[in-house]
Amino acid sequence: MAKTNPQNKKGRFNRRDSNRSRAPEERVDPRENWKPKTQLGHQVKDGTVVDINEIFDSGERILEAEIVEVILPDLKSDLLLIGQAKGKFGGGQRRIFRQTQKKTREGNKIKFTTCALVGNENGYFGVSFGKSKETVPARDKSIRKAKLGLTKIRRGCGSWACNCGTPHSIPFTIEGKCGSTIVKLMPAPKGNGLCVEKECAKILKLAGIKDVLSKTKGQTKTKVNLIKALLQALSKLGETKIKPDHIAKLGLVEGHLKEVEREEVEEIKEDKKDKKEK
Repeated sequence: MAKTNPQNKKGRFNRRDSNRSRAPEERVDPRENWKPKTQLGHQVKDGTVVDINEIFDSGERILEAEIVEVILPDLKSDLLLIGQAKGKFGGGQRRIFRQTQKKTREGNKIKFTTCALVGNENGYFGVSFGKSKETVPARDKSIRKAKLGLTKIRRGCGSWACNCGTPHSIPFTIEGKCGSTIVKLMPAPKGNGLCVEKECAKILKLAGIKDVLSKTKGQTKTKVNLIKALLQALSKLGETKIKPDHIAKLGLVEGHLKEVEREEVEEIKEDKKDKKEK
C-alpha cells in the first residue's frame, strides 16, 4: 500500500489529512528529565521545599528554571510585542522581536531582543529581556530569565469607590519612570477592568491584578521604556511601608491568596454588610 503523504509535489496539503483532529498534548512533568545542580534544586525535587514563599523568605537565589516550574505548575508564559515590522506594506505591525544592528567594517551585525512574561495570575510574575544573534535563542533566554527573576506582588483594594476589602486591584497609587516615559497606576473599583496599554495589561493580568486605572506621559510608543517604567512602579508596591491598621482595611495580600486569607476576606465582607444594614 502506498503511504499517504499530506503534502504533494506542488506543496499543497490534502484536505483529508489537514482536517483530521489532533490529540491533545499531555503535560510532561519537569521532574522526569531534570538533574538539579544546586542544593535548592535537590530540595525541590525531593519535596522538602514545596512553597515558593519559603524560598523568598530565606533569601536564596533561584538558579534553575525547573524550580519554578515544579513549585508553580500553573505558570503561564507570553511574549510582549516590543518590535516593529519593516517594509512598505507590512511596516508598522507589532512583533515580538526587536531588531537592532551595528555598523562595522565587515558589515551589519544584527541582534534580536525579546521580552518574556511569566505569571500564575495569583500574585507571582516575572518579566525579563533576552538578546541574541538569532530569534529562537533570544526567545528561550528571555523566558528562562523571567522564571529566574520571579517576584511576588502586593494586591488590595485602595479605591474609595469600592472599599470591598478583596485583593482585586492595587492598594495605593504608584508611579514609575524610564527615559521620558512615565506610568502612573491608580486603584480602580471592582468590574472596571485594566484601563492601561495592551502590553502593560498583559503583565498586570498574569500578576493577578484585575482592575486598575492609569495615566501615561512621554514617548509611550517606545515599548521597552514603557515596560521598564511599569516594572519600576510595581516594585514600589513592596517598598512602601504600611501600618498594621491599614492591612485589613485595604485587603492587603502579598503573593498568592491562601485559604486562611480567603476566610478572613469573607469575614470582612460580612462585617461590612452588617454595618450597612444597621
